[in-house]
Amino acid sequence: MKTAWCSETASKSYIDTVRAVKSGFPATTHVAELVSAMAGGFKCQLIIEAWARGDSIATSVGLAIASRHVGGRHVCIVPDERWRLEYEEAMQRSGLSPEVVVGEAEEVMGGLVGVDFVVVDSRRKDFAKILRFAKMSQRGAVLVCKNAVPCFRWRGVLGNGTRVVRSVFLPIEKGLEIAQVSMGGGVGSGKSRWIKHFDRRTGEEHVFLR
Repeated sequence: MKTAWCSETASKSYIDTVRAVKSGFPATTHVAELVSAMAGGFKCQLIIEAWARGDSIATSVGLAIASRHVGGRHVCIVPDERWRLEYEEAMQRSGLSPEVVVGEAEEVMGGLVGVDFVVVDSRRKDFAKILRFAKMSQRGAVLVCKNAVPCFRWRGVLGNGTRVVRSVFLPIEKGLEIAQVSMGGGVGSGKSRWIKHFDRRTGEEHVFLR
């Protein structure tokens, strides 16, 4: 992404998410903290989430926290009212109320312009359409696919004009695929890089795109 990394908002998003999921989601695997820190660090203004019904909302909590720190917009895309009710009830129990949009991927994504952070779950049948029809920000975007297999290929699901600058597969949860993309080849000079941070106190390793 063609933007500066803000360590302050990344840290605030990360720490607040750690606190939130520690008390409400003890069995999580640090995906929520990772995506929250990334969205916060890049000060993403339009965060799109494609939540899968029945899944934990820990990641949703992390994205909502990041959007608050940067003054951005967190939108969850769901296919019908049943999904919306389940999602909203779960988020309200966490004290959060992000925006929820109901509808088909092509129609919904067409009305969301300037997307710079997307989290999809590959268990959703429409996850590829959400990525394909996303109207990315001109500065580029970070894309995250949960429950991805190691052979996952971004180029097979992205729309025309979207270029993968770099990607990485992380063997956490059931597989996490992360990509940095640019639009029209005008973004992504190759200066960004993946940074690994090892927390000696907890023994955990975290990966950030900077």
